[in-house]
Amino acid sequence: MTAPVQAPPAGERDQVVVEATGLTAGYAGTPAVHGVDLSVRAGEVLALLGANGAGKTTTLLALAGELSPISGSVALLGDARRRRLHQRARAGLGFLTEERCVFMQLTGWQNLAIGRGRPEQALEYFPELEPHLSKKVGLLSGGQQQMLALGRILAARPRVLLADELSLGLAPLVVERLLAAVRRAADSGVAVVLVEQHVRQALAVADRVHVMRRGRIVLSGSATDLRDDAERIAATYLSENP
Repeated sequence: MTAPVQAPPAGERDQVVVEATGLTAGYAGTPAVHGVDLSVRAGEVLALLGANGAGKTTTLLALAGELSPISGSVALLGDARRRRLHQRARAGLGFLTEERCVFMQLTGWQNLAIGRGRPEQALEYFPELEPHLSKKVGLLSGGQQQMLALGRILAARPRVLLADELSLGLAPLVVERLLAAVRRAADSGVAVVLVEQHVRQALAVADRVHVMRRGRIVLSGSATDLRDDAERIAATYLSENP
């Protein structure tokens, strides 16, 4: 049985939790994203869509503090000082990378115990994991591993969740469970930036959407307004052809 989700107070709903202003970031001084402006409020899911190489992951890495901006700024809870990932994590950021963030030689219970939250809180999101938590994580399916990784982050009750391709290579039913947990976390007040390749599924859980191409945001709108354009978005912006 899962615990009920409580929506944040109205005042907190209006709070911008994470914001990038004129963000240019890249590698070895070469920009991969250019002049990105975005903001996410408490209780909101912002989806970043785009083909491989569009700059989505680079944007997340800069938001997380793994990459320092070449120019522009990133503010977490109003603090625009440059901070590394471990510092932003202490301030309430959770970052799920496209590599599954689990320890294969440890059991599921041990993986959950490493997190900042109680294991029982992870099971509120994914109760189907409980019968498997005594096994080594390397013996679990890819979907179970991803649920474990996401559940561990959400158990810590982050203020911000950055999720990079959490559905990569997973079965549709597992993807639905993961995205439903992301939406549920947002409904409890978490600000979410979600990088996703599945356009329709992203639009189903997102509030707003930015589409990236060649390191820039080229299309923005509410998910509601863009749902009827899912096929056009995929054909026009998610194609890897220039």
